[in-house]
Amino acid sequence: MLKEKVQGLLAKALEAHQDLFLIDMTVGADSTVRVILDGDNGVSLQDCMDISRAIEHNLDREEEDFALEVTSAGATSPLQMPRQYKKNIGRKLKVRTTSEELEGNLTNATEEHITLEWKAREPKPVGKGKVTVQKKQDIAISEIEEAKVVLKF
Repeated sequence: MLKEKVQGLLAKALEAHQDLFLIDMTVGADSTVRVILDGDNGVSLQDCMDISRAIEHNLDREEEDFALEVTSAGATSPLQMPRQYKKNIGRKLKVRTTSEELEGNLTNATEEHITLEWKAREPKPVGKGKVTVQKKQDIAISEIEEAKVVLKF
């Protein structure tokens, strides 16, 4: 019952914040509600507070004893939805598929595919030595086991 109430309140709150989207929502056996959000322009502390208030202020603590936690998807969290890939175009990703592991710049993202580009050193076609070549690969999102943004410091 608590889960359905929270889902309804969350849906209404996200309608008012079109740039935010839900990554995950769980309700534990101890009535701890965890909401993980992401946003097209990131997620601010104020965004988390707004969503939290929209849920909390519409639930009756006398009726339901609960704890509420609203957080953003962490910078090191794996990407889970096509919308997350779109917002990370231009950033470097490390992608593990069912058959290989790649690292490159995300140059395009649709609902079904992403495109990675990177430079690689390969043997020259003729003679000794190596040459730097530009590589490009389209990857079906359905084949991605894990994809993470590579952070630069």
